[in-house]
Amino acid sequence: MILALWLIAAYGMTQIIVYGSIFKSTRDSIEKMGNSGIPVISPLFNFIHGIVSCMMCCSTWVGFFMGTFIYSIWGNDMGLSTVPAIFFDGMLASGGVWGINAIVEWYENK
Repeated sequence: MILALWLIAAYGMTQIIVYGSIFKSTRDSIEKMGNSGIPVISPLFNFIHGIVSCMMCCSTWVGFFMGTFIYSIWGNDMGLSTVPAIFFDGMLASGGVWGINAIVEWYENK
């Protein structure tokens, strides 16, 4: 049960970051800084823009965040030590969110 709630929370957080109107100005600002051409800043912001515009990429980082600050599925339930648990929480979130998103997109296209 906790796994299902954790994955739904990861999906919701990722959905808001990638598609939510509340973060649209932030995503646009990140993209603008990425296109600025400033040598050190531009590649960093291009990388960040890639993360916040991709469901699979963003959900990995959401999983890292949730595993660190909210609840670690792999640490608390599976007994892994902290660093591997956070890594696998990111991988779990990425796969779970990708699966949920694939189902949602399938229904949207019907």
